Amino acid sequence: MSQHVSHSMPPPGHALDETHALHEAYATEEAPTQALPTGWRRAVFGVETALCRVVEYLAAALVLAEITVLFVGVVKRYALHSPIVWSDELASVLFIWLAMFGAVLALQRDSHMRMTALVSMASPRVRSVLETLALAAPLVFLMAVLHPAIEYAEDEMFVTLPALDVPNTWKAAALPIGIGLMALVSFLKLLRAANPKQVAVVCVCLVLAVALGHVASPWLKTLGNYNLLIFLVGLVAASVFAGVPIAFSFGLATVGYLTFTTTTPLAVVVGRMDEGMSHLILLSVPLFVFLGLLIEMTGMARALVGFLASLLGHVRGGLSYVLIGAMYLVSGISGSKAADMAAVTPVLFPEMVKRGAKKGDLVALLAATGAQTETIPPSLVLLTIGSVTGVSIAALFTGGLLPALVLGLALCLLVRYRYRNDDLSNVKRVSARDILWSAGIALPAIALPFVIRGAVMEGIATATEVSTIGIIYSVVVGLLVYRQFEWSRVVPMMISTAALSGAILLIIGAATGMAWALTQSGFSQNLAKVMSGLPGGAATFMVVSILAFIILGSVLEGIPSIVLFGPLLFPIARQMGIHEVHYAMVVILAMGIGLFAPPFGVGYYCATAIGDVNPDEGMKPIVGYMLVLLIALAVVAAVPWISIGFLP
Repeated sequence: MSQHVSHSMPPPGHALDETHALHEAYATEEAPTQALPTGWRRAVFGVETALCRVVEYLAAALVLAEITVLFVGVVKRYALHSPIVWSDELASVLFIWLAMFGAVLALQRDSHMRMTALVSMASPRVRSVLETLALAAPLVFLMAVLHPAIEYAEDEMFVTLPALDVPNTWKAAALPIGIGLMALVSFLKLLRAANPKQVAVVCVCLVLAVALGHVASPWLKTLGNYNLLIFLVGLVAASVFAGVPIAFSFGLATVGYLTFTTTTPLAVVVGRMDEGMSHLILLSVPLFVFLGLLIEMTGMARALVGFLASLLGHVRGGLSYVLIGAMYLVSGISGSKAADMAAVTPVLFPEMVKRGAKKGDLVALLAATGAQTETIPPSLVLLTIGSVTGVSIAALFTGGLLPALVLGLALCLLVRYRYRNDDLSNVKRVSARDILWSAGIALPAIALPFVIRGAVMEGIATATEVSTIGIIYSVVVGLLVYRQFEWSRVVPMMISTAALSGAILLIIGAATGMAWALTQSGFSQNLAKVMSGLPGGAATFMVVSILAFIILGSVLEGIPSIVLFGPLLFPIARQMGIHEVHYAMVVILAMGIGLFAPPFGVGYYCATAIGDVNPDEGMKPIVGYMLVLLIALAVVAAVPWISIGFLP
């Protein structure tokens, strides 16, 4: 993005790294700045940089190819009435390569999502060891699955893609190549680490842990499902809180569980990862991420916020209402909360500070609006729910608008109370003529969410393809209407899109493998019995789900939580008579509250970094906002019509 955003360091105990990864992908189009190594490490760094430079351009080309293939498919089918039968198949092949190359870039940029609450509290020496572990642990997982990935790709030689009439190895080969490149990058990063002795000690400890697992394997196999607690709970928790990236924590736990307690070949894990990352609905994830970057670059977000400010800027707390409204509207465009916050903050915060607003209040409201708008299409969480549970994307897009509006109105009521004594004597009311002028300027930006939703509802494009319509629309508006389009930023934006998408999709793939292991162990059936047997029926189930997803949202973030527990809990909700769209809205909003609620919610620290505010300043004012959001969430949970009243 064009504006510079300072990354203020949160105090110890905060999940900084995931915040940095989320924000860095949007706030800049370059890799995070690192201190240049010296001596022989410079040569290692040079090899790593050259390798990743090649991957960057391949990833950017794949993003462009995805946009082109999907958009041409829409035009041929809807406008020319001659559909391309192989477009979706080709797009899915390109997509898995994009996901793997993006995961390589995310590893090189330290952008894989991770939780560092305990790491930040540790002493410098312990913190250094844990940071080394965060580099070495992924390498263990990658080396464990590299050969199985090669075997999986070879086996897919006997499967033919029906439309393209080529072996599925063309697609499956992305996995061993991506895994191999990630392993090489991880090794190079370890090689140039600051303390070789420390690296050696950590690596020896990991090797000994693997050897201990093999020695204890006969005993572990006698424990049955207690191994789930050891590996899929204990090892995951230990890895996540030690700062190992979430995707690799999931992968290590799944590989350890299957290797030491079962006879299942690891090629099955690779197959489940492929299945999780290859879902057709997920094709839109990188395209919506790129769309979020486009709306900022073209000035659409600034025009939209400017119109809302002219409309409400003269009332008490008016710019706070503008912030709530802008986040609601922009969320319908970008699909990503980090992009939303980065788009509206530089436009609104300076003027709000001039009017006497405290920065802590502003960042608290910004985080609250992030939680409020999690259900607004095309939210990446909505797309993920659709991919892992089979719920209609069109129904989720329709059902998500009103629940977010209910939470937004609740925030507006609190804003009205907090700013009831504002002094507006120096605030000049904007004339009706100027309001109409700013409305005209903002009209193309205001229209974009309706263009996206209308294209899906009218059958012009699928939920997978509609992001390409938004991209083409934004390019045309940027070039012809706002006359603001920096061609030099397009390739870096595509590279950042690939990196963030790779980080997200690797989590989905690893979590899909873990979810499969849970299902095969019989855990899902046991969970269903426990949840369905809770006293109070559907009401108790809903309350337990809300509490569980608030906790999961603060620790794991929304997408991995949904991939892990969505396939287990949605069937139970249906069994209890809860509409699946209603249940989806409730759990998404619950995860949003957890994601943006301190002390562990990483979204809160993303908001503080974007707003350049010390996290301590927002701790007190955000309490009121979170309480209001919880009350509004209870209303949404108690009144299903809010979520399903407008479904066809």
